[in-house]
Amino acid sequence: MILASVLFTLFQLPTIPPSPVSRIVVTPAVRTVAMGDSLKLHVQALDAAGKPVPNVRILYAARGSAAHVDTSGLVVGGSMGKMFVTITAIVPGSKPMIEQFDMHVVPGPASRIDVSPRVAKLVVGQRLHLEGAAYAKSNDRRGEAVLWKSSAPAVLRVDRDGLLEALSPGKATITATAGPASTPMTIDVLANTIGSVEITPDKPSVRQGDVVRFKAVPKDRTGKVIDGLTPSWTFSPGKGVMESDGAFVGYEPGQYFVRASFGTQSADAVLNLEQRDVRRPVTVVSRIGRTAFLTSEVWIHPNGKVAYLGTHGGGDRVYAIDITNPAKPIIVDSIQANTRLVNDMMTTPDGNYMVFTREGAADRKNGIVIADTHDPLHPKAISEFTDGVTAGVHSAYVNKQDKYGTFVYLTNDGTGAMHVIDINDPAHPKQVAEWRPRKAEGTPLYVHDIDVRDGLLYASWWDDGLIILDVGNGIKGGSPSNPQLVTQYKYNLDAMYKQVEDESGPGFARGTHTAWRHKNYVFIADEVYRATPVKGAKDAAADRMYGRLQVVDVSDLQHPKSVAWYEPEFGGVHNVWVAGDTLYMGAYNAGFRAFDISGELRGDLRAQGREIASLNTADMDGVEKNTAMTWGVVVNPKDGLAYVNDFNNGLWVVRIEPKKLTP
Repeated sequence: MILASVLFTLFQLPTIPPSPVSRIVVTPAVRTVAMGDSLKLHVQALDAAGKPVPNVRILYAARGSAAHVDTSGLVVGGSMGKMFVTITAIVPGSKPMIEQFDMHVVPGPASRIDVSPRVAKLVVGQRLHLEGAAYAKSNDRRGEAVLWKSSAPAVLRVDRDGLLEALSPGKATITATAGPASTPMTIDVLANTIGSVEITPDKPSVRQGDVVRFKAVPKDRTGKVIDGLTPSWTFSPGKGVMESDGAFVGYEPGQYFVRASFGTQSADAVLNLEQRDVRRPVTVVSRIGRTAFLTSEVWIHPNGKVAYLGTHGGGDRVYAIDITNPAKPIIVDSIQANTRLVNDMMTTPDGNYMVFTREGAADRKNGIVIADTHDPLHPKAISEFTDGVTAGVHSAYVNKQDKYGTFVYLTNDGTGAMHVIDINDPAHPKQVAEWRPRKAEGTPLYVHDIDVRDGLLYASWWDDGLIILDVGNGIKGGSPSNPQLVTQYKYNLDAMYKQVEDESGPGFARGTHTAWRHKNYVFIADEVYRATPVKGAKDAAADRMYGRLQVVDVSDLQHPKSVAWYEPEFGGVHNVWVAGDTLYMGAYNAGFRAFDISGELRGDLRAQGREIASLNTADMDGVEKNTAMTWGVVVNPKDGLAYVNDFNNGLWVVRIEPKKLTP
């Protein structure tokens, strides 16, 4: 009888009537806002007759990190990308009416155009293709087409795509234009007196993936070298990259024909590429699984005998693991803290202290914990730092410079700023600096990871790309207490990962996630999540990660440029570690990866046969069964083994075996 009464009561509940709002009109109709600028949205709630509905309350909500919208509908653009706005019209006593649309945050007007190649001389009959890229003052690339014009079309003709054709001797200025920006380039066109062309590679024998630089020397009919000419380069057959400066990299073993052309005169060179032959087998030395919590980062104590493993998903501890015998690692102790996530930990170079991060603390006082690790297997907390970073610290980097001492560079989840903490007295940490790349009020800002080498800090600032700061190098007069901007490398994340939006819908999350400086390169990895699971699927089939590892050439720090990349066929890219000429990577669903990064790097690294080893770290005993989610790798210099941390499946100890010699 009680159940029947409850059911009767439920059926008698009044239904909420539909909203009198039939349509929501939002102006302006063009939904774009420039970075750092603002746009006011005006909303009208209309009934079926097109008349304004009285007593309507309008609510604004936004999804995406490119901009911010306040309660009045004022949109402030922060970084290039897309934001999804939800407008809700509420009339008391009726169902809400909801309107959704996307807004694009675009760079400001073009302030410069980069033209390549820079050409000073051509000969009659020569054709050359120019490329132009327009950039805003914020250093964001604009998507608009570059327009080309020649001051003397009878001498030097240029079409809409930047294709030059030298027609007669003389001088002409080619001007690239985009909006208010323009770049002129004056070119001399010479009579074609070329009698021969010599072309030579700088290496006699190479492997796939090696960069070969070709030199083309034009000579007149007397054999005299003609200086200052720029050839057009082509190659066939096969796959690879041929740059305008004569640099070539072939992706597959075989024979390639490279041609340098100066109008009607050209020369060919034959290049034989051998197989790279770096593939190696792997052995799983051991594995430590954890089921109480998901596992996060791993760190190796400088003594090489102790590993620290963080916890996630409600995790409140860092495990201390004896790896004296890597085949039988033993969890000896742990250090606990008021946190639900320990994302990162790192020791001082001498190994006497460890810093680990906190997120999700019950008292909302997150920040960092500093532990004494004089006894590495039994870390003891001695202090914490929370001032200004109580919202959470995702990553922290411990760095010592002889001139300044030891500092922690940490990320602030709440403000998107980077903080510098002096721990020369570990029991009494103190903040000495705070830095952020932009101050647009209310716009989202997030720094994810930090790497410090030789007094330069490499920060992965999500929407704002890679930022390099002087924190003691001296190039800009910076120090730990006075960080100074050196340069910033930005790129269009939405355009790069359009595939993800095509597959999962709008609103996917993406950003510059981590960076690692090695020689003249910075390796930056992007973290990219789907917007929605695969419809109708579940478990591992419903979701996956995406992302690309970019190789940024910083030999000229003021002008960083992306020269190579790696993108797994399936999975994503997360944290990296470089030891020698090998890059180790946690590739999320793609598992553990190791790559040969020897020599100069250009083009698609996966296509070049540079992958040394891989391992699928899925396990039926994981927190999530049979699903790899590899976060990263730390290589122990004491034993040469890779300690691979998997979010779902704990810690793996992996050996890359030497190549077997053929008899």
